[in-house]
Amino acid sequence: MGQPVREYLLTLCVTVAVTYLLTGPVRKFAIAVGAMPEIRARDVHREPTPRLGGIAMFGGLCAGLLVADHLQNLNGVFELSNEPRALLSGAALIWLVGVLDDKFELDALIKLGAQMISAGVMCMQGLTILWIPIPGVGSVSLTPWQGNLLTVALVVITINAVNFVDGLDGLAAGMVCIATCAFFLYGYRIWFGYGIEAAAPATLFAAILMGMCLGFLPHNMHPARIFMGDSGSMLIGLVLAAAAISITGQVDPDAMALFVGGERNATHAMLPVFIPLILPLTIIAIPMTDLILAIVRRTWKGQSPFAADRGHLHHRLLELGHSHSRAVLIMYFWSGLIAFGTVAYSVHSASMWIVLAISALSAVGLLLLLLPRFTPRAPQWAERLVPPRYRHAERAAEAALQDDAAPEPEPVRPIAAGVSGVNGATAIGPRSRFPDRRKAGSAR
Repeated sequence: MGQPVREYLLTLCVTVAVTYLLTGPVRKFAIAVGAMPEIRARDVHREPTPRLGGIAMFGGLCAGLLVADHLQNLNGVFELSNEPRALLSGAALIWLVGVLDDKFELDALIKLGAQMISAGVMCMQGLTILWIPIPGVGSVSLTPWQGNLLTVALVVITINAVNFVDGLDGLAAGMVCIATCAFFLYGYRIWFGYGIEAAAPATLFAAILMGMCLGFLPHNMHPARIFMGDSGSMLIGLVLAAAAISITGQVDPDAMALFVGGERNATHAMLPVFIPLILPLTIIAIPMTDLILAIVRRTWKGQSPFAADRGHLHHRLLELGHSHSRAVLIMYFWSGLIAFGTVAYSVHSASMWIVLAISALSAVGLLLLLLPRFTPRAPQWAERLVPPRYRHAERAAEAALQDDAAPEPEPVRPIAAGVSGVNGATAIGPRSRFPDRRKAGSAR
């Protein structure tokens, strides 16, 4: 088991390195070709920022698949399954459309059609849902057209959910990375814990997707130097959907002994069967919620569901008074809580401590939402591990710099009596504070 872990880590590191190193040249290329749209009313950033970050992420995807194909244990994924080729075909198509959109602003219907075609390309090559687990019944086989229709719907929904949440610096890449990490742990457990080789492609896709996001995040954190654009958001959304389809629709739950005791088991014994069906949905739980709320909000106003606005969840966090970084961290927190909580519950579904821990963390998350202006301060030993705004030394240094930069008050100079001031009033200097009585007497 140790050898596959090292191979996954090697694939992850190569993907991170390639994505990170390509992002800098891609940024210069985006500036050269003019892929820097003007600031829109719904945008949060204040300066034009280049897009096309998806070019670097696609390079990381190709590098990760290439390295995995030459490794001893992961090579079997390419020999026994056609799913990696199906993923690469669909990803190349959706990435190309995203690059064109980042440059020329394509119509929403054109992008929707490209998403459906990309999903269809993957279905034609075998990456489709074959059956779905239903509690109390077992694995229900789907007809080809049912499986293809469900696959296309899941791909389109996932792509748009990730695209909708891409509104703050580092938000989409970070949320997908956190949720995919939990997904990787679950897929790895199915593969080596239950010995089901059908989970290998999904586990590989998750490792590569984590590398794509981690390599791009240093360039995309606030203040972002480059955006992933639709070429990146649609790409990671498709890879995420491909991993979910692979592990949900092709791994037979019966092989995992989830339906122990036959059909119609007790409710508490049936709970783990929901995990293969729910876990992929937890990855996009927050983006999906944002997508549904956006569609309802825009339709209620009589607008198109694809019309842009400033009503997304991250916009509302900013309106509550949270800073840009805090809003992103709050979204990270909820994404990790939902994904890792589901994985922990799938491992120990009968443990009450899992439920209590999730409830306590949820309370902490709600408390953070109600304290938008609370700024935590890190202890001195951890100051080097946190951003500068949370450091005691940095706060003191900033205060000292502000005091040094403040203009010194000008010294008060004595002004002779009778000289007009700024407002035209007669200024009285120190010598004229007590008028000369002799001159006053002579005047009378």
